[in-house]
Amino acid sequence: MKKQPLVAAGVDAGTECVKAIVATVSGDVIGRAVVPTRGYFQACVQEAFMAALDDAQVREEDLAGVCATGFAASCVTQATLTVTETACHALGAFHHFPQAMTVINIGGRDPRLIKVDEAGRRVETRAVRRCAVGVGTFLMFTARHLDVHPTRLQELAAGAERPAPVSSFCSVFSGTEILERLREGSSREEVALGCMHSIAERILEIGGFQEPLVVTGGVAEYFPGVLRSLEALSGLSAAVVPQPIFAGALGAALKVSEGEQDA
Repeated sequence: MKKQPLVAAGVDAGTECVKAIVATVSGDVIGRAVVPTRGYFQACVQEAFMAALDDAQVREEDLAGVCATGFAASCVTQATLTVTETACHALGAFHHFPQAMTVINIGGRDPRLIKVDEAGRRVETRAVRRCAVGVGTFLMFTARHLDVHPTRLQELAAGAERPAPVSSFCSVFSGTEILERLREGSSREEVALGCMHSIAERILEIGGFQEPLVVTGGVAEYFPGVLRSLEALSGLSAAVVPQPIFAGALGAALKVSEGEQDA
């Protein structure tokens, strides 16, 4: 009988979504699931974890281990290992681009810049200012007030000749400015583009950008316009990992074979 490959699970419990991956130790993904966070984190984690197992057609007892990461990593009761999300995103990006690089993780909470060495290890991390966090919530707020599905914000923004002025300083103030711009008569298209620029400006304020740049995170998955604004404002180009929302969960699954605790 052919021996089945060793498999592990990674669960990235974020503020906007819980992502779960089941992968072989070589990084071949055989199961995945995304569940929007609502109510209790533990329930969302369980739903995503079981859905990924079902997608992979494996049982929990078949796993070599479960690695938890993300904002609500403590809610992953199945975890045999817990690792920081920056280390997981570094390894998840390195799986697709095996080289030294700068990873820009644009997640729902706080974008981070991660310097990665030739072995896929995180060597430096920088984050946005504390008042600039809440990127995912800000974009969802924007989509609601512009009466458009979040994934169509870029399509809406493409129709603008110039962005409406939306501050990058604070997520709460920026949300208020959206309402003010609409009250003043700015078009939906101009406000959408202004919001993309606002997020890009927050990321650029982190500093330390050095090519090659690789992007991970749910914002890159659902709001590609942010990346386009980032490239336009910085003059730099960036590659996006396949299915960027799963980069942290993939890195977590790969950490199981390394057996690193709180890396």
